[in-house]
Amino acid sequence: MNHVTTAVQIVRPQYCNGMSRARLFGGQLMSWIDTIATVAARRYAQCEVTTLCVDNLTFMEPAYANDTVVQKAQVTWTGHTSMEVRVDSYVEQLSGKRQLINRAYLVFVALDDGERPTAVPPFEPDTEEEKREWEAALKRREIRLKRQTE
Repeated sequence: MNHVTTAVQIVRPQYCNGMSRARLFGGQLMSWIDTIATVAARRYAQCEVTTLCVDNLTFMEPAYANDTVVQKAQVTWTGHTSMEVRVDSYVEQLSGKRQLINRAYLVFVALDDGERPTAVPPFEPDTEEEKREWEAALKRREIRLKRQTE
């Protein structure tokens, strides 16, 4: 079973632009995404990690001042020393209903005490959703590797 890491934020005015209906800065959301993804990767690898890349980040809907943002992060794929983490960000209404506002995929490398890459436990998908995410992660990895050789 893949462990899910969850975080909750209230969108405060200092996190927003100056529009009449203040929207959350994308960069602020990206910071929260990197933080929760790092926690999920560290918990999974049981060691320090470093962000290798933000592979995909899609802004679907805005968040506004005083909204509650709920984030869920989980490992979707592992290599020998690297892992991919998916982060879903939602705006949660007072009723508890959630709307997906962002999905991001980040890649991390596990580090030993000397800050060198170290092996991570292999992730084996159990559920159908985990298997779909694993397959999609392999395709994203192929694209990343192709870009590196171009």
